[in-house]
Amino acid sequence: MSFNRKTLLGLASAGLGLTATIASADGELQLYNWTDYTSPELIEKFEEETGISVTLDTYDSGETLLAKLQSGAAGYDIAIPTHNFVPILISEGLIQPINASELDGYDRIVPNLASPWWDEGNVYSIPWHWGTTSFTVDTAVYSGNVDDYDVIFNPPEELAGQVAMFKSPDEVITMAQVALGLPFCSEDPKEMQQVLDLLMGQKPDVKTYNSDGILERLVSGDVSVHQNWNGYSLLARKEKPSLQYAFPEEGVVAWADSLVVPKGAPNYDNAITFIEFMLEPENIAIQSNSSGYANGITGSEAFMDEGLKDAAELSPPEGTSLKFIESCSPKAVELQNRVWTALLK
Repeated sequence: MSFNRKTLLGLASAGLGLTATIASADGELQLYNWTDYTSPELIEKFEEETGISVTLDTYDSGETLLAKLQSGAAGYDIAIPTHNFVPILISEGLIQPINASELDGYDRIVPNLASPWWDEGNVYSIPWHWGTTSFTVDTAVYSGNVDDYDVIFNPPEELAGQVAMFKSPDEVITMAQVALGLPFCSEDPKEMQQVLDLLMGQKPDVKTYNSDGILERLVSGDVSVHQNWNGYSLLARKEKPSLQYAFPEEGVVAWADSLVVPKGAPNYDNAITFIEFMLEPENIAIQSNSSGYANGITGSEAFMDEGLKDAAELSPPEGTSLKFIESCSPKAVELQNRVWTALLK
């Protein structure tokens, strides 16, 4: 897939659509989403317009979401996995068809996210947000070039012991693979040993492995370099201008999150109502303004904050390679798990 954030923001500015009226409904909706990734304003608007009461539960990694659904946990109507988990959820029968092409507003999905490789025809999903994963550096502490993976994997003296990484094997390992120039989903034990060596070498400088509380750690100065998503980095910079998001020359990990309906959802019709609600440009823009991420809905840019449109975090430098995460084979996942287990011993 070849596109960048500027492409999507440009596409989102074209073809403005009028907001449709969502049919009156009532009942409940159980939403399962990443931590700090749901706009309160959005939920309030949805509840007011539909009469549906929303309950939010959160997770901190794609692996946590997958394990929860694999365990047979029932009760969720909407979940928001990253794109590389969608084929796994489909193959294991953990989500059910929504036939998005038949929904009101489907034609507003930008071309690059309509019928993507992870869900051809959007049978099971529609886009939520997309973005990149790199790291954020406090330039008040370190004044050197931040666009270098050595800053986080082999930190200079100013940053020694001041590193924070996600607590997610998928995201930590894929960023290490980009830094090393290795392919995603490697089934080669020698390549995965290189990944482990890099992460073990970094470990003495890692203050915490934690995917929650990123904003607070960076703004408070608890850490000075943090693995991060571009949207979170933007939100942090708004509170602390010395923070800078890195775009190393090796490229950055890219991802797209999707709305899906878990198998056995108790409120399927309300889930579809929520999905159609999110296909409205004004509504997804509320979510983008809250989270700091781009979305895949045409016309949403007209409702987005000016500071979001031109943010450096959302505009990779010309030539930056965006490396979209892949869905890995069981053998590759097993090697990743071995690396992660060895790292956290």
